Amino acid sequence: MNTGNRLLGTASAILSSATFGLAPFFTLGLLSAGWSTFEVLSYRWGVASLFLITVGICTGRSFHLARRNWGIVIWLGLLRAATSFCLVIAYSRIASGTASTIHFMYPLAVAAIMILFFRERASASTLTAIGLSILGAALLSTGGNAAPTPDTALGTTTACLSVLTYGGYLVGVKQSRAARIDSTVLTCYVMGLSTLLFLTGGWLTGGVRLVSDGTTWLYVLGLALPATAVSNITLVWAIKRIGPTLTSFFGALEPLTAVLIGIRILGEPFTLRSGFGIVLIIVAVTLILLRKEASAAQPATMHDDRHA
Repeated sequence: MNTGNRLLGTASAILSSATFGLAPFFTLGLLSAGWSTFEVLSYRWGVASLFLITVGICTGRSFHLARRNWGIVIWLGLLRAATSFCLVIAYSRIASGTASTIHFMYPLAVAAIMILFFRERASASTLTAIGLSILGAALLSTGGNAAPTPDTALGTTTACLSVLTYGGYLVGVKQSRAARIDSTVLTCYVMGLSTLLFLTGGWLTGGVRLVSDGTTWLYVLGLALPATAVSNITLVWAIKRIGPTLTSFFGALEPLTAVLIGIRILGEPFTLRSGFGIVLIIVAVTLILLRKEASAAQPATMHDDRHA
């Protein structure tokens, strides 16, 4: 790997994590302005889909999807939509930094799914990491709660559900025919299907309003472009240049960005217990990533993640 590729990959990984960490700020801004969860997510995924479709057309991607691939793409769309829906609920019920940190446990969910359903061996480090993450999530859930509509039980539950649905999404991308679909094309289809689901949900619950003022559009564009489209594109760039494991290490910037914004801008509380919980979760995820790095060094048991 040449130095230029490594530097570009590292910069892409940092940019991906940092921009995704902005999602809670823009989401809460729209929710506080009176927009419903379905409206927020319809605009987020709709605008991001249009942006990525434009990128795909400009870069010569083919959007043809074989009939046999539609089933897995629809399933992945459902999982990705469920992840976003759960996170928005969590952002409005517990501190956004707490929700983002709990969501950062998704590599543990991937490891657990691989052990339970794909007969991957459970190592001591994996079991230790899962235990540490559960303890970290418990500490975070008992910290201060300054969410717009506080409900610690619901917020923690939906944040944990987002871990499972996103873990399932990543395993689906890796272990199914979706792994052979171009990353940009797959992401466009997943986002487009998610948009249709959220538009349907909005229509069934009062409709989706048209954005008519500049401030709201700034929040929508901030959520859809840097926090969604840019974070996804740069994630793919990073994985191709420095690999999934090193890219995941930089993923720690995602919850840290959300925590800092929550404290400095949204006025969310931060306690010693919360800090300890965050450290435990980051340590747990690091243990999983180190184990994957060791496994990747052995040709017989090589693994590869793809985030779309």
